[in-house]
Amino acid sequence: MGILGGTGPAGRGVALRLAEVGVRVTIGSRDAERAEGVVADVVARWPGRGLDLHGADNAAAAAADLVVVATPWDSAIPTVRSLREPLSGKVVVSMANALVKEGREMLALVPPRGSVAAAVQAALPDSQVAAAFHHLPASEMEDLESGLEADVLVCSDHPEATAATIELVGRMRGLRPLDAGSLNQAAAIEAFTAVCVTLNIRHKAHSTLRMAGI
Repeated sequence: MGILGGTGPAGRGVALRLAEVGVRVTIGSRDAERAEGVVADVVARWPGRGLDLHGADNAAAAAADLVVVATPWDSAIPTVRSLREPLSGKVVVSMANALVKEGREMLALVPPRGSVAAAVQAALPDSQVAAAFHHLPASEMEDLESGLEADVLVCSDHPEATAATIELVGRMRGLRPLDAGSLNQAAAIEAFTAVCVTLNIRHKAHSTLRMAGI
């Protein structure tokens, strides 16, 4: 699989958790050398794990069968638009949250079409977009010994994209995927990330989302 803009903490965490379970992952970036350097650092941090990680430019990452968009939220649309052709017909997972920090709080912004995921789907009409990975603490994702346990809410207008994303999340140690419905739910899911991050800031924690009773 490929991760667009995967050199940041969120992208690195997803890449590492997937590579840990034997998935071949290409971390993409606008700068291929930067991606290669990040991969070298990640592999060196976890020696002996046999991580199938590779660094390349975003175009190479977009060539994968399933692609995750891990760019900053305000870069997501320009990035996917430039790769519309190689992403055509594929499942594309959006994990961006439109947030801004104000004091010791994170505030949710309302992006065009209500959510970043919906905007990605509009920019990629020939792709099957799902939203996932929004509430995960990046530092815990990057630490394979953190004991991370979390639920991951998945939503999409395409059953195939929902199924593929749930299967992918289900392979990652410590994560439980939950079908949260259509892509309309992405607005609420993305916005709630502001609450999660604010709680972690105030309590100096790395809390995760767990849905009891399911």
